[in-house]
Amino acid sequence: MATRLDSLVIDANRRRQLAEFWSELLGWPITFEDDEEVDVEAPADGIDLVFVTVPEAKDPAVKNRVHLDLPSASPEDQAAKVDRALALGARRIDIGQGEVPWVVLADPEGNEFCVLEPRPGYTTTEAVAAVVVDARDPLALAGFWADATGWRIASQEPEIVGLRAPTGRGPWLEFLRSDEPKDHKNRLHLDVAPFADGDTAVEADRLCGLGARRIDLGQGEVTWEVLTDPEGNEFCVLSPR
Repeated sequence: MATRLDSLVIDANRRRQLAEFWSELLGWPITFEDDEEVDVEAPADGIDLVFVTVPEAKDPAVKNRVHLDLPSASPEDQAAKVDRALALGARRIDIGQGEVPWVVLADPEGNEFCVLEPRPGYTTTEAVAAVVVDARDPLALAGFWADATGWRIASQEPEIVGLRAPTGRGPWLEFLRSDEPKDHKNRLHLDVAPFADGDTAVEADRLCGLGARRIDLGQGEVTWEVLTDPEGNEFCVLSPR
């Protein structure tokens, strides 16, 4: 039995509008919408984005512990992507990054993301270079998520550890060292799913054996299980698919 990475879920006050921003920025289509979510579908080897409505606005004083990095092919391409994001409603922000070659932006609801300078490691990632997760212990947390996703550790440095899909394409899943404590529910979280012949409860039990734990966020009677990883990041184990 195993689980695979299914999607990145993003809390939003106006889910349709935020989905439209990311759809336009990434060039990915909106393929599903109902009373609970709006889905932006990634191409093959990508990670779909799922936007769900929450009543709470993002606290501008609290940096998200999960964010997206976008790649660029040249300085001109980087500048063009920044300009496009700004035209769609993003804004430049200062989170204490200092003089760095990447550009830090916030989407229309304040979620931080970066447009990276050209980097050789991101030439096969398509529109999203990486999903980046803050971590006290990057290697240990990457090991847990390798078991949860079926991805492999493909890059290991003291400050950042990266997982890559078995195909070697699509975005990285990176764990970046951070000493900041987690004290809020994440506005971005990953969902995993068992394969079609799997079982949600069995896989949730397996992940709890690896250091996750079940939590109650008021989800009620649902077909998925809500867990936190070993560092307290919320995620869901969805129904088999």
